[in-house]
Formats: sequence, C-alpha cells, structure tokens
Amino acid sequence: MNGPEIRVEVAPALRLFVPPARRRGAGVLTTDGVSTLGHVVESLGVPLTEVGALVVDGRTVPVSHVPVAGETVLVRAVERPQRIPGAPLRFLLDVHLGTLARRLRLLGVDAAYESTDIGDPALATRSAAEKRVMLSRDRGLLRRRELWAGAFVYSTSPDDQLRDVLDRFAPELRPWTRCTACNGLLRAATKDEVADQLKGGTHRSYDVFAQCRACGRAYWKGAHHEQLEAIVERALDEFPGPDRAV
Repeated sequence: MNGPEIRVEVAPALRLFVPPARRRGAGVLTTDGVSTLGHVVESLGVPLTEVGALVVDGRTVPVSHVPVAGETVLVRAVERPQRIPGAPLRFLLDVHLGTLARRLRLLGVDAAYESTDIGDPALATRSAAEKRVMLSRDRGLLRRRELWAGAFVYSTSPDDQLRDVLDRFAPELRPWTRCTACNGLLRAATKDEVADQLKGGTHRSYDVFAQCRACGRAYWKGAHHEQLEAIVERALDEFPGPDRAV
C-alpha cells in the first residue's frame, strides 16, 4: 500500500550515507504514515548521531515527528563544535580506532578504547553506563538505542580522524597528561621509581620521567618523542582552545 509522499533533502555532508540514487538534492520518498521522521532518516542510511536539526516546512521538529503527505524535510548535519550536555566530555572508541585513541590520549583527552571486539551491545552499554561519546565507523553500532551519544568517524586516516574529532567536539587539550596505553593520568616520577622499566642506555641517558597512576607504565623523551611532539604541536596550532569562535 502506498503511503504519504514527502520530499527529503539531505545536507551535502550527510549524502555519503545515502544510496547513490538518492544523493542528488531533494527526492520524493513514500512513507508508511506511521513511522517517525527519525526512523525515516535512518532508513535512508543516515545515523541520527550525525543529524542536527530536522526542518519540516520551515519549522524545526523532533525525531518523533510523524511526516504527513506533502511535507518538505531538510536533514541538517550537526553544528560544530558540537556540545554534549549532561556529563564531562569523554570518549569510547571501538576496536578499529586504536591509533586515534592513542593520539587523543597523547593530547590529554579522556579516550577509553576496547582493544578486542566485545560486540556492539557491550559497547553501547558501556557508552551509556560511563556517559561516553561512542566514536566508530560502524553505522549499525551508532544506531543502537542504548548509546548515550555517538559520532561517526568519517576518515580512515588517523591524521584526518583526529582533526575531525577535535573540530567537531573542541575538547580541552592537555598534552602529556595521560597514559597512551591505558588512558590513566600521569604523574612526575623519579628515576628510582621507574628503574625496573629502564634498559641500560635509557637509564644512563635520561633523568626526567613520568609514570601512569593506573598501570605504572613509565614515560620519557625517547626515540619517538619528535614524532609525538609534531602531532601535539599541530593539534595545538589548529585547535588552540575549546572556546574558539564558531
């Protein structure tokens, strides 16, 4: 049975989610007259985590709005920087985003990470329990209703992924304050406190150390420090603070 027909225009930034045949401008869509607008948008392939305002005939409506015949719907992307009310800004990343997790931690951003595939239900449950924004490239995961909040990671390049997350959420950056291995907080440590983790050359060559309060891992300015320093400096140059102009 044919239902009401509506016109749907998806923002250019969101058209990658839409089947190719529907990507050009506005298109006529037949609905069932019962489903909510949120369901209709998801049926097009667009995760609601990526949707900002839904505008129907010039007025903003909630995702629970049930479309009626003849309406024109504009599906807008989330505004940037995106604010997530209700808890401090913290992230949870799935098994495929380990490099991004380590780079966020390098910048002092609270980024939990699952190094094994624990499954979408468990990830969504953890997101809700800890009030963390779920970062993933898995559209199915981002559609789970249990999620507290979520965001699609658009690129497969770690550099672009980091830039996208920093641009979208504008987290406070506090480089060199978190453990890149476990996300714990670092503290200054003496050489004696971390001596059991140091090889001979390191013990002789370095005197300044930090140690993770959670897992005990030691840190110093070793062979890869220049590469890490470049990541930090680039992030601070591009994203100097959370209160930047919109």
